[in-house]
Amino acid sequence: MLLRGVVVPTHRDQSLPQSFFARPAEQVAPDLIGCLLVKRQPDGDLLWGAIVETEAYSQDDPACHGYRRRTPSNETLFGEPGRFYVYVSYGIHHCVNVVTYKPDWANGVLLRAVAMAGESERVAAGPALLARRFALDCGYDAQPVDPANGLWLAPRPPQLQALGPKELVQTTRIGISQGQELPWRWYLRASRSVSKRARGDRLPALADALFVAPLPMDS
Repeated sequence: MLLRGVVVPTHRDQSLPQSFFARPAEQVAPDLIGCLLVKRQPDGDLLWGAIVETEAYSQDDPACHGYRRRTPSNETLFGEPGRFYVYVSYGIHHCVNVVTYKPDWANGVLLRAVAMAGESERVAAGPALLARRFALDCGYDAQPVDPANGLWLAPRPPQLQALGPKELVQTTRIGISQGQELPWRWYLRASRSVSKRARGDRLPALADALFVAPLPMDS
C-alpha cells in the first residue's frame, strides 16, 4: 500500500455521516485511523491532518468518564453520537473525543494523534498537542461533527481507504490508572506521529513512513 503520497479529498465539506459514529467505540476507533480532522479557520482556509492514533472508552470500562455516574461535566458523553466531547485533563490540557454508539450510554473515542500536512511530525503527537495545534477547547464540547460548525471529520483519502489489521497496531491504552489491560488503542504503524509506540514496535524509517502531502482542499 502506498502511504507516502496521501491524496486529500477535493470537496472541502465532505464529512463522515452520523451513522459512522452510531457504533460501539471499539469499532469506530480503528476505523477513524486515516480519516481527517479538519477545521475551518476564520479566513476560510482549512487546517487539517490525518488521524493516526485513537483510544476507545465505554461506560462499562473503569477508565471511562461516565463509568461511575452522569454529571454536568460528562453529559456530552451520554448524548447523541457524532458530537465532539472536549474536556480538560489535569486542569491544564484539553482532550478531544467524538461521542459514539447511542444516547444515554457513555461511549467515545479519544483522538490521540494527528499527522499534519507540511508540519513537524510531532506537532500533534498526543491529545494535548493535538488540541493545542487545532486551538480546540471546551467551547467545542457538544458541537456536532459537521462542516457547518467549522470542525469535522472527513473520510479516509483514497490511498488510505483499505487500511487493515496489518497496517494498524492494536495495543493497550496509556495515561490511565484503571482498565490498562484493555487493548483499546490503535495507531497507524507507518506513522512517526504516534504519541507512544507499543513495546517492540520500532519507529519507521523516514523512507517508509506515512507522508501527508501539503495539498489544498479545494471547494
